[in-house]
Amino acid sequence: MKALRLFLVAVLAMLALAHPAWADDAKPFKPDELEQLVAPIALYPDSLLAQVMMASTYPLEIVEAERWVKNNPNLKDKALDDALQSQSWDASVKSLAAFPQVLQMMNDKLDWTQRLGDAVLAQQADVMSAVQRLRTKAQAEGNLKSSKEQTVTVVQATAQQPQVITIEPAQPQVVYVPTYNPTVVYGPWPYPAYQPFYWYPPGYTAAASFFSFTAGVAVGAALWGNFDWHHDDININVNRYNDFNRNVNRNFNNVNNNVRNNNWQHDPGHRGGVQYRDNATQQRFAHGGRGNANTAQNRDAFRGRADAQRQNLGNVDRGTLQQRDGNQARQAGNLDRGQNRQSGNLDRGQGRDAQQQRANTNRPAQQHTGNLDRQNPNRGATPQRQAQPRENAFQGVDRGGSASRAAASRGASSRANIQRPAGGGGGFHRR
Repeated sequence: MKALRLFLVAVLAMLALAHPAWADDAKPFKPDELEQLVAPIALYPDSLLAQVMMASTYPLEIVEAERWVKNNPNLKDKALDDALQSQSWDASVKSLAAFPQVLQMMNDKLDWTQRLGDAVLAQQADVMSAVQRLRTKAQAEGNLKSSKEQTVTVVQATAQQPQVITIEPAQPQVVYVPTYNPTVVYGPWPYPAYQPFYWYPPGYTAAASFFSFTAGVAVGAALWGNFDWHHDDININVNRYNDFNRNVNRNFNNVNNNVRNNNWQHDPGHRGGVQYRDNATQQRFAHGGRGNANTAQNRDAFRGRADAQRQNLGNVDRGTLQQRDGNQARQAGNLDRGQNRQSGNLDRGQGRDAQQQRANTNRPAQQHTGNLDRQNPNRGATPQRQAQPRENAFQGVDRGGSASRAAASRGASSRANIQRPAGGGGGFHRR
C-alpha cells in the first residue's frame, strides 16, 4: 500500500506538470475553465454532487477506493457499509463506493479529479456559481426538468439573492445518476479552448436521447452532503453522516475533522502527500491554517516523530563519528607504534652496524699500524723525516761529550714518542 501511494503521488505530480493551466499556480481558474471542470457533474443530484466535490480533494484515496471496489464486486448494501468501516479513507471517498460508476469515472479521469479538487479548495464559491450557470443553460435548453428519477426546483432570484436551481432524488433512498454529453445538453458549447469531457460507464449504451440515467442506487445513509447555495457553503447532515460512519464517536463536535458548524472543511490528513495547486492553498492546509484541533495534534505528532528521527540520526552520527575516530586513533596508534618499533629496530641496527663498522675499521688499522711500526718504525713518518735517515742513539759514542749528550737526548725523545698512543686512533704518531 505504501509503494502504491508513492507511485500515485508521483503520477499526480507528473499530471500537474503536464497540464499548463494546472501548473500555473499564480492565477485562479477562469469562469470558462470552471464551467469546463463542472460540466460533467453539474446535473448530478445536490447531495451526490457535494460529496463528489469533497472527495475530489483526496485524489489519492479515490484511486485506492476504486481499486478496492473493483476487487470486491459482490459487496452490496449493508455488507458494503460494514466493510467500509475498516477503511481509513475520508468519509466522502467511502460514500462513493455506493456509486462505483462515479468512482470509476473519477479514477479514469484522474487529472480532471485533481483539478476539480484544486478548484473547490481555492475557489469554492466560484465553483458553485459555475454549477448554477450550467444548470440554468440546461434548463433553458429543455434538458433539465423533474422526472420520476429527480426533482428539479427553481428558487427565483430576489434583490438579495440570485436564482438557484436544486436537484433532489425523487425518492430519497434511491439515487439515479444522469449520463449526458456536456457539449450538447447545455446547448452549443461557448468555450472552444476548454472543451469538457463526457464519460459513459463500460457496457452502457447511450439511448437515442443525449440525456439518460443509470440504474437507481439504494444509498441508505451514504449520502449526507448538500449545499447552502446562498452562502456558498458545502454542508453536511450530521445525523446521516454519523449513521454512515458508525465506527466513530457519535459526539459530532469532538470527532469529525471535516466539519465545522455543519459546513464541510477539507481535511489535509487525507491528502496523502499530494501537493496543492497554489501557494495560498498550500499555506492554508499544509501548515495548519485550517485551525482544526486534530490536525494540530497530527502536526505536533509529526513534528515529534521528526524531532525524534533527527535526534536518532544525530545519535547515529555521533556514534559513527566516535567509532570512526576511535578506529582512526587505534589505527594511528598501531601505525605509530609499528613505526616506532621499526625506527627503534633500525636505529639499534644502524647503531650496531656503525659500532661494528668502526670497530672493524679500527681493528685492522690498529693491527696493521702496530705491525708496520713493529716491523719498520720509520713507516708512517713524514716524507721529510723519511728523506733524512734517523740516527741511532748509540752512534757517535766515540765522539766528544757534547755529541754524546745530544745523541742521548734524541734517543729519549724518540722513545717517548714511540710509546705515546695517538688520540682515539689506536695507532702511533711521530712528531
